Amino acid sequence: MRSAWLLIRRLADQLAIYLPLLLMGALALGSYWLVRNAPVVAVSSADKPLNHDADYFLRKFSVKSFTPQGHLKTELFGGQARHYADTDTIEIDNVRMHNFNELGRLTTVTSANRAVSNGDNSEIQLYGNATSVREAAPDTNGVMQSKMEFKGEFLHTFVNEERLKSHLPIVIRRGNSEFSADSLDYDNLARVINLQGRVKANLQPTK
Repeated sequence: MRSAWLLIRRLADQLAIYLPLLLMGALALGSYWLVRNAPVVAVSSADKPLNHDADYFLRKFSVKSFTPQGHLKTELFGGQARHYADTDTIEIDNVRMHNFNELGRLTTVTSANRAVSNGDNSEIQLYGNATSVREAAPDTNGVMQSKMEFKGEFLHTFVNEERLKSHLPIVIRRGNSEFSADSLDYDNLARVINLQGRVKANLQPTK
């Protein structure tokens, strides 16, 4: 009788050791059962439409980006910026941007009354007094390229493709020469400028 009592007590002690694990396992199984059998309520994105309201603001700001080598690549200044979640766009008032080449030399200055950029900053639209200036600098072959300026009420920049477009009248100054047209399609990589509409040119010799 005594041996039977000792056996029962030993089993009880062992059960007490594993009881927390058994309880945790039971809770886990219960939670799994609840998740599997809970009613699923589908929430459509249409039930929560995004309004075209700014979800954050920036005022009197500047943003800098750097190359992997630590050289300054771009510097952006703005009076005010607004981000819209429904279109994933950023609108900037009184924008001014500086671009620098691999040597840290200023190559492009862009400014406008207002700019609209998409989420990954691959497209930037400039509105009102839009200006993009490429300072004189040597190209990859070491040949000095004249200063070039694009000016109009609208400029559409495709950053990755290095293209500049406008469906509104544009004025281009290259060195001492000046061109004007009703629309523009400029490919910097191919060094091709496509001017359409009423095209005028005032060519001056390079000094």
